[in-house]
Amino acid sequence: MDNEIIISEDTNINTQNNTTEDVSMDEDTSIKRRNYEPSEFIQRGCCQCPTAYTPISKKELNSCSKLNVHNWISKINIPFHEDVFKFVEVRFKSSHKAFFHVPDGLELTEGDVVTVEGTPGHDIGIVTLCGELCRIQMKRKRVSTNGDKIKKLYRRATATDIEKWANAMRREDSAISQTRTLVRQFNLDMKINDVEYQGDDSKAIFYYTADDRVDFRQLIKALADVFHVKIEMKQIGARQEASKLGGIGTCGRELCCCTWMNNFHSVNTAVARTQQIMSNPSKLTGQCGKLKCCLNYEYDVYADALEEFPKESISLYTDKGKANYVKMDVFRKLMWYSYADSQRIVPLHLKDVRFIIDKNKKNQKVKDLESFEVKFDTPKTIQE
Repeated sequence: MDNEIIISEDTNINTQNNTTEDVSMDEDTSIKRRNYEPSEFIQRGCCQCPTAYTPISKKELNSCSKLNVHNWISKINIPFHEDVFKFVEVRFKSSHKAFFHVPDGLELTEGDVVTVEGTPGHDIGIVTLCGELCRIQMKRKRVSTNGDKIKKLYRRATATDIEKWANAMRREDSAISQTRTLVRQFNLDMKINDVEYQGDDSKAIFYYTADDRVDFRQLIKALADVFHVKIEMKQIGARQEASKLGGIGTCGRELCCCTWMNNFHSVNTAVARTQQIMSNPSKLTGQCGKLKCCLNYEYDVYADALEEFPKESISLYTDKGKANYVKMDVFRKLMWYSYADSQRIVPLHLKDVRFIIDKNKKNQKVKDLESFEVKFDTPKTIQE
């Protein structure tokens, strides 16, 4: 009885082919399948078409907005003798944001869909910052509240405004494909990345990238005949293109430029060289073809740590001969040196390297590098 095989009645066995059917991969009909439906409002900062005079919930703003903002002073009440700050930050498509002056008597909250001054006409956007946090943001970006360049905010968007805004938004994808067809017809060396319609459907901004100067006067005339709106062309760089198109980085997360970054800082090869990661340059470039912005994140830490290390051009002199620098481990404070006539590299601790350099400055030599070599623990093998 010990070798007897008991087969339950629930197991379906094909006795002729001696195969067992795998029922674990069968679809559970009780679970409803959700089909993904792309929304044109995602790039504006909401998941679905908003309702007039109804603020978009904070949860919805944070779930799909590329540049969502955390109001860290929302629970702090302003002093009773100070007036409410009369400026707000309004978000448009992708990473496009601007500050506007609020008229007297109009109280706004984050998530309100508002009608603002355009060039020409009016535009529709979503309020992302208001109150004291907006004051801090304007001060950080050095935007003056007394200047005439700040445009006006008219009102909360009405149902008619939102309907016209939504209709114009739904035409953007088809406008991109039609524009790319016209670019090929005119043989222009440029790439159309994105199209942004103004809220009143009277103007369209075409974002493009190009290596050289492009004469697109004929293209503008053709676009005006096709779309019957005012055409504006804006050239952007490779990093701005990646922030508009979005994507997943090598780290497995969404690109920083399309989630929280709104300013781009230059990244050069010296940053990568300081962090000792120049072995494979192809892995240092992002989807934009430029060096990754995240190389700047840890640069200051490496720069501070490298101040303790001697220059790489300094050689060590021993009785066995001259030893040249090979590589280093910044945070373990290790440096590897090799003799000129040998391929073996010897790891030394930073304090020992400094000791040898001080000896050499006094015209003294140490016996050899092996006397100061750092021994690493070898993993123990598992005996059977």
